[in-house]
Amino acid sequence: MSTEELPPRESMEFDVVIVGAGPSGLAAAIRLKQLNADLGVVVVEKGSEVGAHILSGAVIDPVSLDRLIPDWRDDADCPLKTQVRDDRFYWMTKGAAIRLPNFMMPPLMNNHHCYIGSLGSVCRWLGRKAEALGVEIYPGFAAAEVLYDDKGAVRGIATGDMGIAKDGTHKASYTRGMELLGKYTLFAEGARGSLTKQLIAKFSLDAESEPGKFGIGLKEVWQIDPAKHQKGLIQHSFGWPLNNSTGGGSFLYHYDDNLAAVGFVVHLNYDDPYLSPFDEFQRFKTHPAISPLFEGGKRLAYGARAITEGGYQSVPRLSFAGGALIGCAAGFVNVPRIKGVHNAIGSGMLAAEHVTAALGAGRANDELADYENAWRDSPVGKDLYRVRNVKPLWSKFGTIVGVALGGIDMWCNTLGFSLFGTRSHAKPDRKTLDPAKTHVPIAAPKPDGKLTFDRLSSVFLSNTNHEEDQPVHLKVADMNLQKTSEHDVYAGPSNRYCPAGVYEWVEEASGPRFQINAQNCVHCKTCDVKDPNGNITWVPPEGGGGPNYEAM
Repeated sequence: MSTEELPPRESMEFDVVIVGAGPSGLAAAIRLKQLNADLGVVVVEKGSEVGAHILSGAVIDPVSLDRLIPDWRDDADCPLKTQVRDDRFYWMTKGAAIRLPNFMMPPLMNNHHCYIGSLGSVCRWLGRKAEALGVEIYPGFAAAEVLYDDKGAVRGIATGDMGIAKDGTHKASYTRGMELLGKYTLFAEGARGSLTKQLIAKFSLDAESEPGKFGIGLKEVWQIDPAKHQKGLIQHSFGWPLNNSTGGGSFLYHYDDNLAAVGFVVHLNYDDPYLSPFDEFQRFKTHPAISPLFEGGKRLAYGARAITEGGYQSVPRLSFAGGALIGCAAGFVNVPRIKGVHNAIGSGMLAAEHVTAALGAGRANDELADYENAWRDSPVGKDLYRVRNVKPLWSKFGTIVGVALGGIDMWCNTLGFSLFGTRSHAKPDRKTLDPAKTHVPIAAPKPDGKLTFDRLSSVFLSNTNHEEDQPVHLKVADMNLQKTSEHDVYAGPSNRYCPAGVYEWVEEASGPRFQINAQNCVHCKTCDVKDPNGNITWVPPEGGGGPNYEAM
């Protein structure tokens, strides 16, 4: 059926449309209603419920939450209950964990004022706060298309059609998507958002910024032996099992009732096509300083997500005709702190304040240039500016020297100057892989089902579900290129960088066949970042599909 033959979409009009019910989108919605209770505000969320697709460490700096909801500590329903009480940093070798003295760490790395918890649970709580103010939230509806007016300005979004079969035909359950129209549209899709990518390209928002940089974060939640639980303890490490040329590290947080969140981050500018972030995460847990913690424990949850790591240099232009980017869609993660929630909330509030001012002046569907001009001097911009050189120094000089130089630069920036100016990120992550012939395969640790696990049993814990008879939402532009380059030159790294077993090269009599197990996808979007040819594009599946994280 052609577009002309499709039934017309129903439409609804609002003052502000927000794409994504993460911390930035919900903060923007709440702030809009705080400033003007009469505004019509809608939030559309692709997850089956608010929080279903949210994954973060999460140690949360409350600086922005204090501004948004000053009395949150007195709210019995707020899920942030555990304050950081012990903050440790380690350099890992294969057999030892060497603690770095806290006095060596720059002051901005101090976490003692922060709180540990589930960001998904925080978003559910924020969602209830937003709805109490009159915000409309539509979970289970993926924003699939940006809508433009005759002048090329954004006028809203359309949700995806439902009930389309894998072959593209319409099932009996077929339902046309909805048009959600607004005077302004805020895009809070998180890292590597599908519509955000389109907007950056259409409006050349990255014309004056560095290439976007990313990492992949993998996380498990465990219930551990109460005798081993140290509520309020957080520790971070770098080093083993990654080599000096591969950036990344771990986190381990004790919180709530005998819960421990353990995770591993690998910077996606690595060069070894045989590297598997998932397997290195499993290997990390076998370290003699780590594995005893999990003896007698039970793994409760697993998930993975791409993380924006470009920081200050990679933030694109945030405003365009009819809308703006907020949160991780814009790339506001503070990489050395492994924190982005405070900046996500802060940017959502900042955008909401400028939208409210524009609407109050009778404006609509024009560019929020004042928001673009304001972010660098806001707490968000100042936070990112002080750590702007950590990632590029790490990438250029390796972990040992790069982390040391990054630490020196953070100390200098605390004092108001930098020895390095502003360093460049160089090339995008998809261009950093070496041909496979220059490396040797890496043996993966054999999962024991107690401490270490395989991908499929892990995906099971993520509660991932997709309607089986629907179009594959991982689009390969040129299947021949996938064979001649991704397979023949790089030895099929998609089978290793994907943390969910989505991609396989299946050997057949006629040659290798690229198989996509889309039903496994946890929506991390690593493939959209790391495919060496930029040949794979992630698009939203039918609304409600994907992981259903309960407390990530």
